[in-house]
Amino acid sequence: MLDLQHAAAFLPRTKIIASVDYSVTVGSDLCIVTAGARQISGESRLNLLQRNVALFSSIIPSLAKYSPDSILMIVSNPVDVLTYVAWKLSGFPSNRVIGSGTNLDSSRFRFLIADHLDVNAQDVQAYIVGEHGDSSVALWSSISVGGVPVLSFLEKQQIAYEKQTLENIHKEVIGSAYEVISLKGYTSWAIGYSAANLARTIVRDQRRIHPISVLAKGFYGIDGGDVFLSLPAQLGRGGVLGVTNVHLTDEEAQRLRDSAKTILEVQSQLGI
Repeated sequence: MLDLQHAAAFLPRTKIIASVDYSVTVGSDLCIVTAGARQISGESRLNLLQRNVALFSSIIPSLAKYSPDSILMIVSNPVDVLTYVAWKLSGFPSNRVIGSGTNLDSSRFRFLIADHLDVNAQDVQAYIVGEHGDSSVALWSSISVGGVPVLSFLEKQQIAYEKQTLENIHKEVIGSAYEVISLKGYTSWAIGYSAANLARTIVRDQRRIHPISVLAKGFYGIDGGDVFLSLPAQLGRGGVLGVTNVHLTDEEAQRLRDSAKTILEVQSQLGI
């Protein structure tokens, strides 16, 4: 808190407070939860789960008590399962509980595609959906560059289409967090930007579409239980305003259902 307060002269008028008493959060519009055990190098996100569920059982009910009308944004990993845990512990409607999900994965994806094609990442529209983790799904069929579908773009630029290149980009997205963790012990800047990006959309009611972790039951044939995973969703002051119906190929839809199954298997062991 002190470290942040000392930056006051560089910021717009900002009040920064810290406490171990949850009453300071009273009446919050948005609660962002980043608390969690640190991921050890080589440890999968799902292995973190048991340590973090215990932590959430003290955090979430306290936040819900003091800010019953807030939106909960979960950033802690494994984010999809912990968003489900937060939803259950808070008693909030599902539109007011979201996970940062694949918002960052999609940014990494857009950067790598842009780098490969030598264009600006902001001109690349591309989503990674499903689990924030190893079973994530790259939606190749809906990628566009400057509004042009990617295959047409490659053709016009006379760039050879190689499925293997695209698969390698997706593998790099999955492995990039592990790479950062092995190099510096944790990830911080990019996930911080991702959370701030989502917070801005919510607080300013921008109604932008982000790939975030939402209650996905009933979408794209996902059934078998309540599961949170990332889908492109419109966000605003009310939380999730709707899920965008992005076209998926049969293969992509099947991969998404497999991703849901992976998360559900882990959830079933929690007994929540």
